[in-house]
Amino acid sequence: MRSVVAELLTALALALLALIAGWFIDRERGAWILVLAVAVFFFLRQMWLVLRLIHWAARPLGTPTPSASGAWSAVFEALHRRARLSSAEREHATQELARFRRAAEALPDGVIILDGHRAIEWMNLQAEVCLGLKASLDTGSRITHLLREPEFLTYLDGTDHRGVPLELRTQRNPGRSLHIQAAPFAAGRTLLLVRDVTQLQKLATMRRDFVANVSHELKTPLTVTLGFIETAQEALADTPPAEIARYLQTAEDQARRMGQLIEDLLTLSALETDAPPPLEDRIEVAPMLREIMVEIEALSSGRHRINLENTGPACLLGSARELRSAFGNLAGNAVRYSPDGGEIRLCWAGEGESGARFSVIDSGIGIAAEHLPRLTERFYRVDRGRSREAGGTGLGLAIVKHVLERHQAVLRIESKPGQGSNFSVIFPAHRVQS
Repeated sequence: MRSVVAELLTALALALLALIAGWFIDRERGAWILVLAVAVFFFLRQMWLVLRLIHWAARPLGTPTPSASGAWSAVFEALHRRARLSSAEREHATQELARFRRAAEALPDGVIILDGHRAIEWMNLQAEVCLGLKASLDTGSRITHLLREPEFLTYLDGTDHRGVPLELRTQRNPGRSLHIQAAPFAAGRTLLLVRDVTQLQKLATMRRDFVANVSHELKTPLTVTLGFIETAQEALADTPPAEIARYLQTAEDQARRMGQLIEDLLTLSALETDAPPPLEDRIEVAPMLREIMVEIEALSSGRHRINLENTGPACLLGSARELRSAFGNLAGNAVRYSPDGGEIRLCWAGEGESGARFSVIDSGIGIAAEHLPRLTERFYRVDRGRSREAGGTGLGLAIVKHVLERHQAVLRIESKPGQGSNFSVIFPAHRVQS
C-alpha cells in the first residue's frame, strides 16, 4: 500500500514540476506538452509491466515473478505469494494422491475407480490380476466393454443391492471366483472392490468333503463292531465259543481301524497347523529301514517277496518320528495294494549333487495317470472298496506329503495300471550326511 501511495505522489510531483516549467517557458503550450509527456511516460511504463506480467503467466508453474518498483512491486509480490501457496497446495495434493495409491496397491483386494460414464480412471495391481485387465491398456475404457457378463451389467445398473457383493466368474480370467462390491462416491464416480474367493471356496468344499469322509469312515467300522457285539449278546448261550471268538476278533479289528483313523487325523492336524519346525536329529537310516522291513514283513505274512537295498548315505537330518511315519506309510501301501506273490523293493541310494532318494517299488495293481495328481489329498481313493479291504485310512499319503514338505523333500510317483508303482522321496543335500 505504501508503494502505491509513493507512486501516486511521484506522479503528482512530476505533473506539478511540468506545470511550473511550462509556466516559465510558455504559459500555454509548453505546460500541456510537458503534462502530455509525463502521461505518455507513465502509460508506456504500465504497458511494459503488463507485458512482463503476461509473459510470466505463460511460463511454467514455479517461475519466479518479475521484479518491479512502486505499485507493481506490490502486485508481483501478491502474485508470488499466491503462486507459492498454490504450489504448496498442489504438492500436498500430489503427496496425498501418491499416499492413497500406495495404500490401495498394498490392499489384498482389487480396487477400481470408475467415472460417471463407467470408464476406468484407475485400478491397482490386484484388480488387474483378479479381472485379467491391464492398467496401461484398459484405463479410460468402459468397464462394461471389458466385462460383458450379463449379471455384472445388471449389478451395476441396480440400486437396491449395492450393499450385497456380486459373485462373478469372468471369461477374462477363467477359473477364478470373485466377489465384487460397488460403492458410489463423489462426483458420480463408482468404487469397485474385487476380492478373489477362489481359495476360500475350495477350502469350504474341502471342509465339507472332509467332514463327510470322516463321518463315513468312522460309521462303517462302528456299525460292524456294534453289529457283531449285538449278535454275540443275543445268541451268547447258543453260539459256539469259536464263533463268539471270531465275532470278538472282528469287533477288535474294526475298533483298531477306528483308532488308527483317529490317530492319523491327529497327526495330520498337527502337521497342517502351526506346528514347530521339524527337529534336526541325526537319524541313522539303516536301523530305521530294518524296523520298517520287520513291520511290512509282518503285514505281508509271507504273501510277498520283500527286498531291501541300502547303498545310500548313512544319516539324515530331521525328525525321526515324522520320517519313520512317512517311510512306513509308503512301504505299507505297497504291501496293501500288491497281489499275493508280488515283489516289493525298498531302496535307499544317493542322488545327484549329494542328495538322497528313498524308493518303494512294487509289482502291484498300478494307478491310472488321471489319479496321480490327487493321491495326496485326504481320503482320496482310487478304488474305495479295495482300499477298505486293504485296511487303509485314506490319510497315509496326505501325511507323507506334509512330512516331506517340512523336510524340503519331494515326492515323485510313477505308475501304470497292471505294471506296479514307484514312490520316490528325494532329499536335498543339506538333509544328508555321509
